[in-house]
Amino acid sequence: MPSEADSSTAIGVVVQPDETAATLEMIGMAEEAGADTVWLTTGRLRPDALTIMAAASQVTTRIRMGTAVVPIWPRHPLALAMQVDALESLAPGRIRLGVGPSTPAAMSPFGADFRRPLSHMREYLTCLRTIFKEGRVDFRGEFVRARGKLAAPLPTEVLASALGQGAFRLCGEASDGAITWVCPPRYVKTTGLPALRSGALAAGRVPPPIVLCVPTLVTEDIHEVRRAAQRHIAQYRGYQYYREMFHKSGYPPGDEQLPSPLVDELVVHGSASEVAARLSELATWSEVMVFPLTGGISDRRGFEQCLDAIGEAGGK
Repeated sequence: MPSEADSSTAIGVVVQPDETAATLEMIGMAEEAGADTVWLTTGRLRPDALTIMAAASQVTTRIRMGTAVVPIWPRHPLALAMQVDALESLAPGRIRLGVGPSTPAAMSPFGADFRRPLSHMREYLTCLRTIFKEGRVDFRGEFVRARGKLAAPLPTEVLASALGQGAFRLCGEASDGAITWVCPPRYVKTTGLPALRSGALAAGRVPPPIVLCVPTLVTEDIHEVRRAAQRHIAQYRGYQYYREMFHKSGYPPGDEQLPSPLVDELVVHGSASEVAARLSELATWSEVMVFPLTGGISDRRGFEQCLDAIGEAGGK
């Protein structure tokens, strides 16, 4: 992953794996278009992202593959390390592991004891990064207990999700990068980035990068943009942590409709050239993760337009 001192432009794209064959096709399209990373989501009991990445490793050669994110409550870190060990043998150096606590509602099907998510996240990150770096771990915490070893250390990055200041600070202290999701860029730049840098400074390390989720739609029809945002983003205002993040961004809780100023700030839209220019601008201070508001492979042209914008913005 590029550091803050790296001037290269890293722009990737989100693929939500509702159907495995279609997801593999989209990953191939992203590689052909020159995207740096394809990010797979894991919400709503979708097909397993790591399994899909294993299949995709056999039909791709260059593109990096990351998770945004694997929830930590249902999966023990050693089980996750075993999966990543297999993936690294199939796609050496191309795996990017993003993990996060998710939300109480999303974890309720697993019967998760969802409490003190940042404390749990800190232990989980410590365990994973230790076994990846050293090839072994012996950890006994409040939330995580693990003892074991791999055949050899792994090069895999461990990134973590971040919404609030505490999460950004934790990412600065103990992760290889912070992954945002539908956070207004102004909030991430003025609140998240300073918190991440503060955490890194306290830990005596170089600040890791922020992977900025950028909802994107290539269209000049503002009504289409508002409809797409309502369909794909409005739901997050129903979750406590997202409500708090939006509130701190200057958008307090309201009715079910997303405020127009929030849509204008959050969603990158316009002509292909305008979208590419905005993505390039955001890539000057973050790694960009384009979230196409197209409904996936069912709107193939919309996804292709996002990929074209990534290529124009310098994603190759």
